[in-house]
Amino acid sequence: MSTQKETITLLISCPDKPGIVSAISGFIFEHNGNILESDQHSTNQHEGSFFMRISFAEDTFRLSEEELREAFQPIATRFQMQWHVSYSRQRKRAGILVSKYDHCLVDLLWRWKIGELTMDIPFIISNHPNLEKLANMYGVPYYHFPVKRETRQQDEQRMLDFIGEQADFLILARYMQILEPFFVDAFPQRIINIHHSFLPAFIGASPYDQAFRRGVKLIGATAHYVTSSLDEGPIIAQDVIHCDHRDAVDDLIRKGRDVERRVLAEAVRLHTSDRVLAYENKTIVF
Repeated sequence: MSTQKETITLLISCPDKPGIVSAISGFIFEHNGNILESDQHSTNQHEGSFFMRISFAEDTFRLSEEELREAFQPIATRFQMQWHVSYSRQRKRAGILVSKYDHCLVDLLWRWKIGELTMDIPFIISNHPNLEKLANMYGVPYYHFPVKRETRQQDEQRMLDFIGEQADFLILARYMQILEPFFVDAFPQRIINIHHSFLPAFIGASPYDQAFRRGVKLIGATAHYVTSSLDEGPIIAQDVIHCDHRDAVDDLIRKGRDVERRVLAEAVRLHTSDRVLAYENKTIVF
């Protein structure tokens, strides 16, 4: 049985000015909260922005969730805050979208099964039937939603109607379809995508062949929030893996898959633990 305390986490962004930290910590102290973790960042510019993540124990805190929201609002108004409160006991629900490649899905399901990713998975959606047996192994419902170019909008609307209120955020575990803007708008900063970091250098269907011909020495992966601009959303996590002249195309593909699954899992972990704040077109990661 886990001995980790249940926590309440505040994520805050606002114009930078004196007194913010004092007001927040004073509020928590006033209601008998014990701060367990606190981190902050300022852009350090004239009329800059301030960001904060602060977690405190729930067991001693005197306010209910509704009371907290009501009592904290005057502070938020005073400092022009955008803020979000979350409780560690309330697991986020992650809907997973996937196509035929299974490496990211396998990794996510394994980390979820052993408790490394503290989330619920209400469904897996795919535009192909290929990975249903894998989903069945982990007891996760699998739904096949074919997507055709000529009916893409209607097909994605059917998916969106099906998802409804079932998921708090979505993970594109190598889902090889471009989502329509209306679909993205339904989950603002709540769709996480993974892709190799050859972009924009090696565009097209065979990036690893292009990379092999150029003799690349690094393969990277980028996990980011999805926006209407393809592969240009705020970056959450990135990593690289080294290559050398001995690597054939198959070796590059193997290494690329390895770094993709690691980076996606890290981005999901950061999101589910409320450690990411989007700012302009980048992120503050605590």
